[in-house]
Amino acid sequence: MLRAVKGVILAGGTGSRLHPLTRITNKHLLPIYDRPMINYCIEAVVGAGITEIMVVTGGTHAGEFLRLLGNGHEYGIDRLSYGYQERPGGIAEALGLAERFVGDDPVLVMLADNVVERSIRPMVDAFRSDPHGARILLTPVEEDAHLRHLGVPVFGEDGRITAIVEKPEHPPSHFGVTGIYCYDAGVFGVIPTLETSGRGELEITDVNNHYIAEGLMGYDVLEGFWGDAGESIDAYYVVNDFVRLHGVNRAGADRVEDDCTDLTGADRAG
Repeated sequence: MLRAVKGVILAGGTGSRLHPLTRITNKHLLPIYDRPMINYCIEAVVGAGITEIMVVTGGTHAGEFLRLLGNGHEYGIDRLSYGYQERPGGIAEALGLAERFVGDDPVLVMLADNVVERSIRPMVDAFRSDPHGARILLTPVEEDAHLRHLGVPVFGEDGRITAIVEKPEHPPSHFGVTGIYCYDAGVFGVIPTLETSGRGELEITDVNNHYIAEGLMGYDVLEGFWGDAGESIDAYYVVNDFVRLHGVNRAGADRVEDDCTDLTGADRAG
């Protein structure tokens, strides 16, 4: 029997890269085409078959998420919870706030400014069928200038990820780590062991590198468009234009290409 997967949507942060737009609201409430940005993330998570979700946010506009989303039923959510991050302490710290909500279940974590053309359900289903360790979603990126703003995986000869390098000056591959991750419940034992980074935050890259070091990391490669609408003003408008012209979260024949190896080195079906 497949395990139930819970969803954690991270919608905090100061949004400084989108100033002055974010001086008056949380960036995840900014409009992308015809709806607030966070709606696309919720659609992606619910489309992956996840109906128990926690939204973690922070700052002075946190109450606006309750006004927008309510109990979540309108969006296909059975159980919607909210978490509040008191200060910008990093993605890993924000995830840690969801420990009691997640319990012993596997969890999908998605940053709310991620927008994808195709359904993430194949990735989630693959993890749901074998919910041990971690699984991340990669996207092909050709431009080194863009990769210098992302986490970039290093691959071994066997195709496994051997490390993730954050914002590398010389990218070791042409793949970026999206803000979409699956973890087993053991992630909540990893987070307290992390040390704060130079910017005073607990980094999700350190969580991922922990799983890599333990030989417990799988990955998928996303086909189609991926955008981080919070990366910059220019990226925000690129995402807006793509959504307006093409739509996102497509299901049906659309799929992700499974480039993942299992914990013993054999190919994993996605």
